[in-house]
Amino acid sequence: METTLDQSTDTVMSHVVYDRFGDRDVLQVARSAIPEPDAGQVLIRVHGAGLNPIDWKTRKGLGFAARQIEAHLPWTPGYDVAGEVVAIGDEVTTLAPGDRVMGMIGFPADGGAYAQYAIAAADEVAIVPEELDLVTAGALPLAALTAWQALFEVAKLESGQKILIHAGAGGVGHFAVQFALERGAHVVATASAGNRDFLAELGVHEVIDYRTTDVAEECYGLDVVLDLIGGETGKRSLHTLGEHGVLVTIPTVTADDIISAAEELGLRAHGMTVRPDVFHLDEIAELIEDGDVKVHIEQTFPLADVADAHALLEGGHVRGKLVLDCRQG
Repeated sequence: METTLDQSTDTVMSHVVYDRFGDRDVLQVARSAIPEPDAGQVLIRVHGAGLNPIDWKTRKGLGFAARQIEAHLPWTPGYDVAGEVVAIGDEVTTLAPGDRVMGMIGFPADGGAYAQYAIAAADEVAIVPEELDLVTAGALPLAALTAWQALFEVAKLESGQKILIHAGAGGVGHFAVQFALERGAHVVATASAGNRDFLAELGVHEVIDYRTTDVAEECYGLDVVLDLIGGETGKRSLHTLGEHGVLVTIPTVTADDIISAAEELGLRAHGMTVRPDVFHLDEIAELIEDGDVKVHIEQTFPLADVADAHALLEGGHVRGKLVLDCRQG
Protein backbone atom coordinates (compact mmCIF):
# COMPACT_ATOMS: atom_id res chain seq x y z
CA MET A 1 0.00 0.00 0.00
CA GLU A 2 1.35 3.40 -1.01
CA THR A 3 0.49 6.20 1.41
CA THR A 4 1.03 9.86 2.25
CA LEU A 5 -0.59 9.59 5.69
CA ASP A 6 1.52 11.46 8.21
CA GLN A 7 2.52 8.78 10.68
CA SER A 8 2.64 11.38 13.46
CA THR A 9 -1.07 12.15 13.10
CA ASP A 10 -3.92 10.31 14.79
CA THR A 11 -4.82 6.84 13.58
CA VAL A 12 -8.49 7.49 14.37
CA MET A 13 -11.11 9.57 12.62
CA SER A 14 -14.53 11.07 13.26
CA HIS A 15 -17.47 9.76 11.27
CA VAL A 16 -21.27 9.82 11.43
CA VAL A 17 -23.03 6.59 12.31
CA TYR A 18 -26.48 5.30 13.23
CA ASP A 19 -27.28 1.95 14.83
CA ARG A 20 -31.03 1.98 14.13
CA PHE A 21 -33.45 3.62 11.74
CA GLY A 22 -35.32 6.66 13.01
CA ASP A 23 -35.46 10.43 13.35
CA ARG A 24 -32.45 12.74 13.27
CA ASP A 25 -31.50 11.91 16.85
CA VAL A 26 -30.17 8.51 15.72
CA LEU A 27 -27.27 10.31 13.99
CA GLN A 28 -24.14 10.16 16.14
CA VAL A 29 -20.53 11.23 15.59
CA ALA A 30 -18.17 8.38 16.56
CA ARG A 31 -14.41 7.82 16.55
CA SER A 32 -12.95 4.79 14.78
CA ALA A 33 -9.68 3.61 13.32
CA ILE A 34 -8.83 5.05 9.91
CA PRO A 35 -9.49 2.20 7.45
CA GLU A 36 -6.89 0.84 5.05
CA PRO A 37 -7.60 0.34 1.35
CA ASP A 38 -7.74 -3.18 -0.07
CA ALA A 39 -6.68 -4.09 -3.60
CA GLY A 40 -8.35 -1.80 -6.13
CA GLN A 41 -9.30 0.77 -3.48
CA VAL A 42 -8.12 4.19 -2.38
CA LEU A 43 -8.30 5.97 0.96
CA ILE A 44 -9.55 9.56 0.69
CA ARG A 45 -9.08 12.33 3.23
CA VAL A 46 -12.58 13.77 2.85
CA HIS A 47 -13.11 17.50 2.44
CA GLY A 48 -16.74 17.55 1.30
CA ALA A 49 -19.55 15.00 1.61
CA GLY A 50 -22.74 15.90 -0.22
CA LEU A 51 -26.18 15.32 1.26
CA ASN A 52 -28.96 13.83 -0.85
CA PRO A 53 -32.64 13.03 -0.18
CA ILE A 54 -31.82 9.30 -0.21
CA ASP A 55 -29.76 9.94 2.95
CA TRP A 56 -32.67 10.95 5.17
CA LYS A 57 -35.05 8.43 3.60
CA THR A 58 -32.59 5.61 4.28
CA ARG A 59 -32.02 6.88 7.83
CA LYS A 60 -35.78 6.54 8.38
CA GLY A 61 -35.72 2.99 7.01
CA LEU A 62 -37.44 3.90 3.75
CA GLY A 63 -36.55 2.75 0.24
CA PHE A 64 -34.36 0.15 -1.39
CA ALA A 65 -31.05 1.21 0.21
CA ALA A 66 -32.52 0.74 3.70
CA ARG A 67 -33.43 -2.86 2.83
CA GLN A 68 -29.81 -3.52 1.87
CA ILE A 69 -28.29 -2.16 5.10
CA GLU A 70 -30.86 -3.08 7.77
CA ALA A 71 -29.00 -6.25 8.74
CA HIS A 72 -25.64 -4.42 8.82
CA LEU A 73 -26.20 -1.56 11.28
CA PRO A 74 -24.43 0.42 12.67
CA TRP A 75 -23.72 2.18 9.37
CA THR A 76 -22.00 5.33 8.17
CA PRO A 77 -24.18 7.13 5.62
CA GLY A 78 -23.24 9.18 2.58
CA TYR A 79 -22.48 8.41 -1.06
CA ASP A 80 -20.98 11.71 -2.26
CA VAL A 81 -17.36 12.42 -1.50
CA ALA A 82 -14.54 14.69 -2.60
CA GLY A 83 -11.08 14.99 -1.13
CA GLU A 84 -7.46 14.01 -1.43
CA VAL A 85 -6.16 10.50 -2.03
CA VAL A 86 -3.83 9.63 0.87
CA ALA A 87 -3.30 5.90 0.31
CA ILE A 88 -3.80 3.42 -2.52
CA GLY A 89 -4.25 -0.33 -2.39
CA ASP A 90 -2.55 -2.91 -4.55
CA GLU A 91 -3.45 -2.96 -8.25
CA VAL A 92 -4.35 0.74 -8.32
CA THR A 93 -2.51 2.26 -11.28
CA THR A 94 -4.70 5.22 -12.28
CA LEU A 95 -4.46 7.24 -9.05
CA ALA A 96 -1.70 8.32 -6.67
CA PRO A 97 -1.52 9.90 -3.22
CA GLY A 98 -2.12 13.64 -3.55
CA ASP A 99 -4.71 13.36 -6.33
CA ARG A 100 -7.83 15.51 -5.88
CA VAL A 101 -10.83 13.25 -6.52
CA MET A 102 -14.62 13.06 -6.28
CA GLY A 103 -17.04 10.21 -6.64
CA MET A 104 -20.28 8.48 -5.79
CA ILE A 105 -18.96 5.78 -3.47
CA GLY A 106 -20.31 2.66 -1.79
CA PHE A 107 -23.72 2.79 -3.48
CA PRO A 108 -26.07 1.53 -2.17
CA ALA A 109 -24.95 -0.82 0.61
CA ASP A 110 -21.58 0.51 1.80
CA GLY A 111 -21.94 4.30 1.98
CA GLY A 112 -19.26 5.79 4.23
CA ALA A 113 -18.92 9.37 2.94
CA TYR A 114 -19.95 11.18 6.15
CA ALA A 115 -16.44 10.77 7.56
CA GLN A 116 -13.02 12.37 7.78
CA TYR A 117 -11.61 9.45 5.76
CA ALA A 118 -13.45 7.20 3.32
CA ILE A 119 -12.66 4.13 1.25
CA ALA A 120 -13.58 4.17 -2.44
CA ALA A 121 -13.05 1.83 -5.34
CA ALA A 122 -10.46 3.42 -7.63
CA ASP A 123 -12.87 3.15 -10.57
CA GLU A 124 -15.57 5.10 -8.70
CA VAL A 125 -13.70 8.41 -8.57
CA ALA A 126 -12.77 11.11 -11.06
CA ILE A 127 -10.21 13.91 -10.91
CA VAL A 128 -11.61 17.21 -9.62
CA PRO A 129 -11.00 20.22 -11.88
CA GLU A 130 -8.64 22.81 -10.38
CA GLU A 131 -11.46 25.39 -10.68
CA LEU A 132 -13.53 23.52 -8.08
CA ASP A 133 -12.70 23.46 -4.38
CA LEU A 134 -12.99 20.06 -2.73
CA VAL A 135 -15.82 20.90 -0.32
CA THR A 136 -17.97 22.10 -3.25
CA ALA A 137 -16.96 19.07 -5.35
CA GLY A 138 -18.43 16.82 -2.64
CA ALA A 139 -21.89 18.09 -3.59
CA LEU A 140 -21.63 17.01 -7.18
CA PRO A 141 -21.51 13.25 -7.92
CA LEU A 142 -24.88 11.66 -7.08
CA ALA A 143 -27.10 14.60 -8.06
CA ALA A 144 -25.17 15.42 -11.22
CA LEU A 145 -25.04 11.77 -12.30
CA THR A 146 -28.79 11.42 -11.68
CA ALA A 147 -29.48 14.42 -13.90
CA TRP A 148 -27.03 13.30 -16.59
CA GLN A 149 -28.27 9.70 -16.80
CA ALA A 150 -31.95 10.70 -16.71
CA LEU A 151 -31.55 13.24 -19.52
CA PHE A 152 -29.11 11.56 -21.84
CA GLU A 153 -29.38 7.80 -21.22
CA VAL A 154 -33.08 7.40 -20.44
CA ALA A 155 -34.80 10.39 -22.09
CA LYS A 156 -32.15 10.71 -24.86
CA LEU A 157 -32.58 14.49 -24.86
CA GLU A 158 -31.43 16.19 -28.06
CA SER A 159 -30.70 19.73 -29.16
CA GLY A 160 -33.83 21.67 -30.08
CA GLN A 161 -36.18 19.56 -27.95
CA LYS A 162 -38.44 21.11 -25.33
CA ILE A 163 -38.12 19.82 -21.76
CA LEU A 164 -39.95 20.46 -18.49
CA ILE A 165 -37.85 19.96 -15.34
CA HIS A 166 -39.70 19.85 -12.02
CA ALA A 167 -37.97 21.32 -8.95
CA GLY A 168 -35.43 23.02 -11.19
CA ALA A 169 -33.70 24.86 -8.35
CA GLY A 170 -33.01 21.75 -6.26
CA GLY A 171 -29.95 19.52 -6.12
CA VAL A 172 -30.64 17.33 -9.15
CA GLY A 173 -32.75 20.03 -10.79
CA HIS A 174 -30.12 22.78 -10.96
CA PHE A 175 -27.72 20.36 -12.65
CA ALA A 176 -30.42 19.10 -15.02
CA VAL A 177 -31.37 22.57 -16.25
CA GLN A 178 -27.72 23.41 -16.94
CA PHE A 179 -27.04 20.12 -18.76
CA ALA A 180 -30.19 20.52 -20.86
CA LEU A 181 -29.30 24.11 -21.77
CA GLU A 182 -25.76 23.09 -22.66
CA ARG A 183 -27.19 20.40 -24.96
CA GLY A 184 -29.26 23.04 -26.76
CA ALA A 185 -32.72 22.21 -25.41
CA HIS A 186 -35.51 24.70 -24.66
CA VAL A 187 -35.88 24.45 -20.88
CA VAL A 188 -39.00 25.05 -18.81
CA ALA A 189 -38.64 24.55 -15.05
CA THR A 190 -41.00 24.58 -12.09
CA ALA A 191 -39.96 26.31 -8.88
CA SER A 192 -41.29 28.58 -6.16
CA ALA A 193 -41.44 32.30 -6.92
CA GLY A 194 -38.36 32.84 -4.73
CA ASN A 195 -36.24 30.73 -7.10
CA ARG A 196 -37.33 32.44 -10.33
CA ASP A 197 -34.30 34.76 -10.47
CA PHE A 198 -31.89 31.94 -9.59
CA LEU A 199 -33.16 29.85 -12.51
CA ALA A 200 -33.21 32.84 -14.86
CA GLU A 201 -29.53 33.43 -14.06
CA LEU A 202 -28.81 29.81 -15.03
CA GLY A 203 -30.44 30.52 -18.40
CA VAL A 204 -33.80 28.74 -18.03
CA HIS A 205 -36.19 29.93 -20.77
CA GLU A 206 -39.44 29.72 -18.77
CA VAL A 207 -40.04 29.37 -15.03
CA ILE A 208 -43.43 28.16 -13.80
CA ASP A 209 -44.50 28.82 -10.20
CA TYR A 210 -45.86 25.41 -9.20
CA ARG A 211 -47.85 27.00 -6.35
CA THR A 212 -50.00 29.11 -8.66
CA THR A 213 -49.90 27.40 -12.06
CA ASP A 214 -50.99 23.98 -13.31
CA VAL A 215 -48.29 22.75 -15.71
CA ALA A 216 -50.84 20.68 -17.63
CA GLU A 217 -52.63 23.91 -18.58
CA GLU A 218 -49.39 25.78 -19.33
CA CYS A 219 -47.36 23.18 -21.28
CA TYR A 220 -48.21 20.86 -24.16
CA GLY A 221 -46.39 18.90 -26.85
CA LEU A 222 -43.23 18.47 -24.76
CA ASP A 223 -40.48 16.09 -25.82
CA VAL A 224 -39.25 15.33 -22.29
CA VAL A 225 -40.40 15.75 -18.69
CA LEU A 226 -37.92 15.19 -15.86
CA ASP A 227 -40.07 14.51 -12.78
CA LEU A 228 -38.08 15.00 -9.58
CA ILE A 229 -41.18 15.13 -7.35
CA GLY A 230 -43.23 12.03 -8.16
CA GLY A 231 -46.77 11.21 -7.11
CA GLU A 232 -49.62 13.33 -8.46
CA THR A 233 -47.16 15.85 -9.94
CA GLY A 234 -45.69 13.10 -12.11
CA LYS A 235 -49.09 11.84 -13.22
CA ARG A 236 -50.37 15.33 -14.00
CA SER A 237 -47.24 16.04 -16.04
CA LEU A 238 -48.03 13.20 -18.43
CA HIS A 239 -50.63 15.51 -19.97
CA THR A 240 -47.87 17.92 -21.09
CA LEU A 241 -46.18 15.34 -23.32
CA GLY A 242 -46.36 15.25 -27.07
CA GLU A 243 -47.32 12.01 -28.82
CA HIS A 244 -43.70 10.83 -28.90
CA GLY A 245 -42.59 12.46 -25.65
CA VAL A 246 -41.18 10.68 -22.62
CA LEU A 247 -41.36 11.31 -18.88
CA VAL A 248 -38.54 10.18 -16.60
CA THR A 249 -39.49 9.98 -12.91
CA ILE A 250 -36.83 9.79 -10.21
CA PRO A 251 -38.60 9.07 -6.85
CA THR A 252 -38.76 5.27 -6.75
CA VAL A 253 -41.74 5.01 -4.40
CA THR A 254 -44.26 6.38 -6.97
CA ALA A 255 -42.54 5.31 -10.20
CA ASP A 256 -44.71 2.24 -10.85
CA ASP A 257 -47.94 4.25 -10.47
CA ILE A 258 -46.75 6.91 -12.90
CA ILE A 259 -45.58 4.33 -15.45
CA SER A 260 -48.97 2.59 -15.25
CA ALA A 261 -50.79 5.90 -15.71
CA ALA A 262 -48.64 6.63 -18.77
CA GLU A 263 -49.47 3.26 -20.30
CA GLU A 264 -53.19 3.94 -19.87
CA LEU A 265 -52.73 7.17 -21.82
CA GLY A 266 -50.63 5.49 -24.52
CA LEU A 267 -47.55 7.46 -23.42
CA ARG A 268 -44.03 6.58 -22.33
CA ALA A 269 -42.67 6.95 -18.80
CA HIS A 270 -39.61 5.41 -17.17
CA GLY A 271 -38.21 5.22 -13.65
CA MET A 272 -34.48 5.07 -13.02
CA THR A 273 -31.90 4.57 -10.31
CA VAL A 274 -28.62 6.40 -10.55
CA ARG A 275 -25.41 4.38 -10.77
CA PRO A 276 -21.74 5.33 -10.35
CA ASP A 277 -20.10 6.14 -13.68
CA VAL A 278 -16.67 7.73 -13.72
CA PHE A 279 -16.84 8.46 -17.46
CA HIS A 280 -19.99 10.55 -16.96
CA LEU A 281 -18.31 12.29 -14.02
CA ASP A 282 -15.35 13.15 -16.24
CA GLU A 283 -17.70 14.69 -18.82
CA ILE A 284 -19.43 16.70 -16.11
CA ALA A 285 -16.06 17.83 -14.72
CA GLU A 286 -15.15 19.09 -18.17
CA LEU A 287 -18.30 21.24 -18.32
CA ILE A 288 -17.39 22.73 -14.94
CA GLU A 289 -13.83 23.32 -16.11
CA ASP A 290 -15.14 25.18 -19.16
CA GLY A 291 -17.47 27.29 -17.01
CA ASP A 292 -20.63 25.82 -18.58
CA VAL A 293 -21.94 24.30 -15.33
CA LYS A 294 -21.85 25.70 -11.80
CA VAL A 295 -22.42 23.90 -8.49
CA HIS A 296 -24.62 25.89 -6.12
CA ILE A 297 -24.09 25.26 -2.40
CA GLU A 298 -26.80 26.61 -0.11
CA GLN A 299 -25.04 25.74 3.14
CA THR A 300 -22.14 23.75 4.58
CA PHE A 301 -22.12 22.05 7.98
CA PRO A 302 -19.40 20.49 10.14
CA LEU A 303 -19.81 16.77 10.87
CA ALA A 304 -20.99 17.60 14.40
CA ASP A 305 -24.03 19.44 12.96
CA VAL A 306 -25.17 16.57 10.74
CA ALA A 307 -28.62 16.48 12.42
CA ASP A 308 -29.18 20.15 11.51
CA ALA A 309 -28.15 19.37 7.93
CA HIS A 310 -30.68 16.53 7.80
CA ALA A 311 -33.40 18.83 9.18
CA LEU A 312 -32.86 21.24 6.30
CA LEU A 313 -32.57 18.38 3.80
CA GLU A 314 -35.86 16.85 4.94
CA GLY A 315 -37.63 20.18 4.54
CA GLY A 316 -37.32 19.67 0.78
CA HIS A 317 -36.79 23.29 -0.30
CA VAL A 318 -33.02 23.49 -0.58
CA ARG A 319 -31.68 25.61 -3.43
CA GLY A 320 -28.84 23.60 -4.97
CA LYS A 321 -26.99 21.42 -2.49
CA LEU A 322 -26.00 20.96 1.17
CA VAL A 323 -22.53 19.69 2.07
CA LEU A 324 -20.75 18.41 5.16
CA ASP A 325 -17.30 19.96 5.57
CA CYS A 326 -15.58 16.88 6.93
CA ARG A 327 -12.38 18.73 7.75
CA GLN A 328 -14.31 19.91 10.79
CA GLY A 329 -15.21 17.17 13.28
